[in-house]
Amino acid sequence: MTARPTTDHTSWAHTPERSNMLMLRVMTWISLRLGRRVARGVLHLIAAYFLLLAPASRRASSDYLRRALGRAPHWRDLYRHFFTFAATIHDRLYLVNRRFDLFDFEVHGEDTLRRLLADGRGLFLMGAHLGSFEVIRAIGRQDTNLRIAMLMHQDNAQKINAMLSAINPEAVQDIIGLGHLDSMLKVRERLDAGGVVGMLADRTPGNDTLYPVQILGTNANLPGGPFRMAALLQRPVVFMTGLYLGGNRYAIHFDSLADFSTVARGQRDAALQAAITRYAALLDQYCRKAPYNWFNFFDFWQPAPTATPPKSR
Repeated sequence: MTARPTTDHTSWAHTPERSNMLMLRVMTWISLRLGRRVARGVLHLIAAYFLLLAPASRRASSDYLRRALGRAPHWRDLYRHFFTFAATIHDRLYLVNRRFDLFDFEVHGEDTLRRLLADGRGLFLMGAHLGSFEVIRAIGRQDTNLRIAMLMHQDNAQKINAMLSAINPEAVQDIIGLGHLDSMLKVRERLDAGGVVGMLADRTPGNDTLYPVQILGTNANLPGGPFRMAALLQRPVVFMTGLYLGGNRYAIHFDSLADFSTVARGQRDAALQAAITRYAALLDQYCRKAPYNWFNFFDFWQPAPTATPPKSR
């Protein structure tokens, strides 16, 4: 596996932000006052908007679904894809407000998580824009021994914090923004206290090295930064995803991904590449299992020029 430098792979970062704080507050009011069933009616309008008036997102959805479904997608497939995305964003309003009683969660692999946390050194959860990461954090809010802090790029952290503040200010404390001088210190403190730090590892802000992998039978490029952090801090890594199954049902999966705890410095690069390959395989597995849960509405499979990977320190 030869790493590649980033070029224009960050189109997601330049996509205009579609969220609007006034609209968010209106949706929050409707959802929490009138109930989830009434509010979900609005989601059909949101899905129709993307289907009819967002051509770039529609093309990205069609391109992805063709790979995940193994056939040309129909309009109803595109509509279902956008509706699934809207539904998970909408459910976030309830999850942040601790309305866990509204949902039916299946949890798979929690024993893996507990076993790795037993030594008290903490661990990383590596997810993707696949399903809902908020349902993962919901599990942590239900169990104080499994409190999950999400590590995000600074711009995303500010947007998420603004959204969470509009819904439930208490939820903001579980977000760590990258880019601050004390970001790594906060991460290490969480881990040293036996905590869990989560990251979505399928995107890069543009200053990271990309690694070529195979996902859905096609070449893709994944950033090495999240895994490099886990390797430098010598922690185990668990894959996470919260797949939306329709209605009020979610399936939460935890899969062992890598353990950098005892990896020697000279073996770190090989371990890093093995972890990224394993991560790509899990993305492939869950995209095929729940294809409408993939929420990267941009050209994810953009090529990048080859280069020699940097050595891990």
